[in-house]
Amino acid sequence: MTPTIVIVPGLGDSGPEHWQSLWTEKFGAARVQQDDPDRPTPAAWSQRLQEVIEATPGELVLVGHSCGVLNIVHWAALTGGHERVKGAVLVGPTDADRAFEEYPTVAGMAPVPMQPLPFPALVVASENDPFASFERAQAFADAWDAAFISAGEAGHINVASGHGDWPDGEVLLSEALHAWTPPDIVRM
Repeated sequence: MTPTIVIVPGLGDSGPEHWQSLWTEKFGAARVQQDDPDRPTPAAWSQRLQEVIEATPGELVLVGHSCGVLNIVHWAALTGGHERVKGAVLVGPTDADRAFEEYPTVAGMAPVPMQPLPFPALVVASENDPFASFERAQAFADAWDAAFISAGEAGHINVASGHGDWPDGEVLLSEALHAWTPPDIVRM
């Protein structure tokens, strides 16, 4: 059986035109919906991610964006992971250790955990992301023992940077699923 994708949105729950919302529909993905999507905290957001993991049967692949990436890495640090989580695609990680005037609540996710993840992961980073330098995103990938790929100069890889429908992301997701699942699994 193909793993179920679990969408882990960032601040504001990734609106309806965001690639995460489009993928939720397109792939029949499970989705984490936080009680307060504008005020992230490691404990509350991790608890909700754990609830979604427990409620979703079968093998899982987590797909996080921005603060959703931080949700995944905090959850992994707090829980040690889950045996059914087979991997994570981590797109546009936000550097919560930096102050953001326009998004001060991001500081609630600091400090960013810097230990290896208990499952394979792929970090996809933009070379001109306003919420994490390319070097910092690479340092995250190194600390998390994750593969790393540049999305070029793609902004924050969200609707504002022209990434509603994100076909290149679908290719990366498919490649990750191929790498993390046995060859007899049906893939998208």
